Amino acid sequence: MSEDTLLAAIVALAEKAGAAIMDVYDSDFEVALKSDATPLTEADTAAHNVIKAGLSDLSPLPQLSEEGAHIDWDERRRWRRYWLIDPLDGTREFVARNGEFTVNIALIEDGCPVLGVVHAPVLQRTYFAARGGAAFRRDGLGPALPIRVASADAGRAVRVVGSRSHTSPREQLLHQYLGDVSIVSMGSSLKFCLVAEGAADLYPRFGPTSEWDTAAAQCVVEAAGGLILDERFVPLAYNSKSSLLNPNFLACGAQEERWRPFFVKAEKPC
Repeated sequence: MSEDTLLAAIVALAEKAGAAIMDVYDSDFEVALKSDATPLTEADTAAHNVIKAGLSDLSPLPQLSEEGAHIDWDERRRWRRYWLIDPLDGTREFVARNGEFTVNIALIEDGCPVLGVVHAPVLQRTYFAARGGAAFRRDGLGPALPIRVASADAGRAVRVVGSRSHTSPREQLLHQYLGDVSIVSMGSSLKFCLVAEGAADLYPRFGPTSEWDTAAAQCVVEAAGGLILDERFVPLAYNSKSSLLNPNFLACGAQEERWRPFFVKAEKPC
């Protein structure tokens, strides 16, 4: 299967999972709590089952999903290529019915995301990319349009996107440090996509996230000309340790000196 054909198939699969989510979204669903006190709904499980079956038909590669079974590091560390999935990113936004949740599917190769799809079911909007190509946005049944991060513009406020459900004192300090900022709140992986399409300049995250929260969007941001960097200024890498938690990171469309003091530049590994 060619890369373009595979990407198209994953876009279709993410949209199919989105339809399963919407079946629950439009009903009187119940909310349970996981062991870490994060919410879980029927929609998370329904999307997981759709994606699991669809990927199994497309590819023999291992799958790592937020809603899947725990897989020991001793097994995962041997994976060179695998699927990394968040069937419903932004369950809090789903429960709040604000529409700001996504389906995230990424293909990881040697620790780097090489294919990524982010689908927002309520918005009927899909962002997708494969390494070496452009990043795209498609709304509904319309055409896929290429997207690109914004160029630095000293004449306007820095447009900072933040989590609707999470914030931190350090993010507030960053806003103060940058001075003139325009702040946009958004849920799920849509924050990254705003950077990828040039609607925001910066998304700082100083708090816990998991690898399935970021991988698909990282592929989109990088293909659009941006970066997702940890505090050493190294792009986020995947499946490199037993923990699936990400370090603090910054998604940006351009590397500007205004936020460089928060990170130490290092060589890009991917």
